Amino acid sequence: MLFNSFAFLLVFLPASLVMHWLVERFRPQWRLPLLLILSFVFYGYWDWRFAPLLAASILVNWFVAQTFLKARQGILITLALIANLLVLGIFKYFNFFADLTSLLSAVVIPKWDIALPLGISFFTFHHVMYLVDLKAGRAPRFGLVRYALYIAFFPQVLAGPLVRWSEIMHQFDERPYKRSDAAERFGRGFMLLILGLAKKVFVSDPLAENVNPIFAQAAAGATIPTLDAWQATLGFTFQIYFDFSGYTDMALGMALTLGIVLPQNFDKPYISTSLQDFWRRWHMTLSRFLRDYLYIPLGGSRNGLGVQIGALFATMALGGLWHGAGLTFIAWGVAHGLGLGAGVLWRRAGLRMPGILGWALTMLFVMFTWVLFRAPSFDAALRIYEGMLGFTTIGETFKWRAIALAAAVACFGPTTWTAVQLVPPRRWIAVGFAVVLMAVLLQIGDSANYEFIYFQF
Repeated sequence: MLFNSFAFLLVFLPASLVMHWLVERFRPQWRLPLLLILSFVFYGYWDWRFAPLLAASILVNWFVAQTFLKARQGILITLALIANLLVLGIFKYFNFFADLTSLLSAVVIPKWDIALPLGISFFTFHHVMYLVDLKAGRAPRFGLVRYALYIAFFPQVLAGPLVRWSEIMHQFDERPYKRSDAAERFGRGFMLLILGLAKKVFVSDPLAENVNPIFAQAAAGATIPTLDAWQATLGFTFQIYFDFSGYTDMALGMALTLGIVLPQNFDKPYISTSLQDFWRRWHMTLSRFLRDYLYIPLGGSRNGLGVQIGALFATMALGGLWHGAGLTFIAWGVAHGLGLGAGVLWRRAGLRMPGILGWALTMLFVMFTWVLFRAPSFDAALRIYEGMLGFTTIGETFKWRAIALAAAVACFGPTTWTAVQLVPPRRWIAVGFAVVLMAVLLQIGDSANYEFIYFQF
């Protein structure tokens, strides 16, 4: 079910919170099993056929971990990692590689018409993090229920944030409502939830209405006027930020009401003055995963300049492929790999750049590459680029108000997490948040209910 749906907001979430409070209060030993059951109900509500896949994934990986701890045979972990990536590849990339094979050779591979299980990329990466750390001696043994909850915890199972076992496992042992700050954490969790919803419903979705038709026209082969091309590019730049950061705020807020603190995922990425700075602020948990589990194992920055550039290129190319089974996603990742490599060479040469110029170049680079991320094909992206570069007509209108509002909030406002921590506990503030929630619910019932962008990954 969607976080921004009545089924979730008015039924599942309230029922979950009531049951969680009752169990935590009277039967605390049932807390983790209850959260696990709720997580599978949440996951299975979307399509019950995928729940067995999630359950099998958990059982097999947990069993491999237990066997490894007894036998100490590293090949078990290696085989499990290969199996995880193979399952991900079959569901997410089989048709992509079939098309690519047909394009590059005379071999025709029939396509496999199968739906992509929600969150498969995210729960696969959680398995990878634990198994790699287990093999390295950094992770301990966990019981089945705790491990299953780590993988399937419903606030983050569909689109993150990517959570390391070391950040969450110890919290499962706590009595969250026994803490002296329990009421405050619960309240701030609801504030995060409401603000995340508001970002999605009042900022991201209106931007989508100005962005989607233009990219659809580009995909249909239409010539895109300059003003329309910039409207679509700027609009998507802020749409994807408010969509994904809004989802993350909701995930963090829901987890906090259940006594779990999840890691933050965004830190004002559009004020970055370099591409390296951007990736330290954008989808921070994915950036950390790519650094620790791809970039460093591929050589990192300690094995010479050539290895470092190659590792950056390979890491970002694979990061692009992770986002989607398409050549445009790979091109997006490759572009960022080349950009990060150029930044390394720039710093190695001892060159400097004024902050405002660094910001302007970074924003232009990010915006231009977002076109590859959003466009369904290279042809559609090319038509957007032609418009942006002035190779078409000027156009007649530019819907700037929603973009200006989004830019102001993204660049000059605090992050949602920071804002919530700064809000004092006052009744009138609580009333204000209740009014915002009612406005969000009315808007959800009165307009198109867009899925979160990152659900497709």
